Amino acid sequence: MSRDNNNSEKPKRPRISTRKNSDDSRASRSVNSSGSKPFKKPFTKDSGRGSEHTGSNSKFEKKPFKRSEGSFEGRDEDKSSKFEKKPYITTRNEEKKSFGNSTPKRGGSARSQDAKARDKYERGSLKYGRRPSSGDDRNEDKARSFVQKRRFNKIEKDVHKDTIRLNKYIANSGICSRREADELITQGLVEVNGKVVTEMGYQVEKTDKVVFDGQSITPEKPVYVLLNKPKGYISTTKDDKARKTVMDLVANASPYRVFPVGRLDRSTTGVILLTNDGHMTKKLTHPSFEAKKIYHVTLDKKLTNEDMKLILEGIRLDEGIATVDQISFIEGKPKNEVGIEIHIGWNRVIRRIFQRLGYEVEALDRVMFAGMTKKNIKRGHWRILTELEVNNLKML
Repeated sequence: MSRDNNNSEKPKRPRISTRKNSDDSRASRSVNSSGSKPFKKPFTKDSGRGSEHTGSNSKFEKKPFKRSEGSFEGRDEDKSSKFEKKPYITTRNEEKKSFGNSTPKRGGSARSQDAKARDKYERGSLKYGRRPSSGDDRNEDKARSFVQKRRFNKIEKDVHKDTIRLNKYIANSGICSRREADELITQGLVEVNGKVVTEMGYQVEKTDKVVFDGQSITPEKPVYVLLNKPKGYISTTKDDKARKTVMDLVANASPYRVFPVGRLDRSTTGVILLTNDGHMTKKLTHPSFEAKKIYHVTLDKKLTNEDMKLILEGIRLDEGIATVDQISFIEGKPKNEVGIEIHIGWNRVIRRIFQRLGYEVEALDRVMFAGMTKKNIKRGHWRILTELEVNNLKML
């Protein structure tokens, strides 16, 4: 059989060319044979690429785009999961948020929540029936309220300045102390404007007429007299034994009746305050105030260092342990003279401390009391406290 016959019997395989004619490709893109536009493949998730690009080995493989709250697939599911992941509000404090917060609550959108809050803010709170004020308005209200408050306080102070408690009114007159005045009031012995007053804390005005024991009472101006008490005088207003008192020394100091603040023994010398201010007297003599006093002590013999340490540690007396604040020898003086600072107000406490250790006090002079000294005041003389000294006493 010839070669030609063999070739005719075998079917010819069509030759496939990988290269396309440029003219044919342009024609196929423009129109087909029927004159209509060519058929396009449906859009897929792979950005319109055909199946030849969807394989796992393709370099054009598109990975799903990840968002902060999930992938782009299943958007309906993403909305529900967005609210499912949000924790439920358990307290009212967590529920309260400003209207500017864009985070929506469960069951509503952020836009609707913001609109509601903004409308409520613009309308004003219905609870108080007015719109919220701006920053300038609030500052004006604050300034106005501050001014009004100052005016009210000034008026209130002026009102109270014109009145005074009845017991203080009586005590300022010099008749008795405030406590004794309370007893006189409860017993019905005091009249105000012709009526008997038994009420504690009753307020009277300066123009009121107060009568006690048939005599009219007038308040007095507070007077403070500082005396350098000499030896041989007792610190009381009167004495049944007709002994000399400190009142004899200050008889011409004030037209008002004054009382000694605290007591000094007859043989004790030094500074003592006399006043008609009952409140100041109570303040300086009360144990809780602990008014400091400094004494110059002269003993019958030298004080040993061991006994000085015992005094600093405390000496047991009938009332308890008597402690001193400071004790030391006086510079330039013999060892039997010491300075001692104490705040205890027990009767004859310094003399009893040294007697317990076997010493006798020959001389006891108080050189300071509540910050006041006897400087420039001769023995047996007195002077009126200055306004500065009175203010210092009130601030103690």
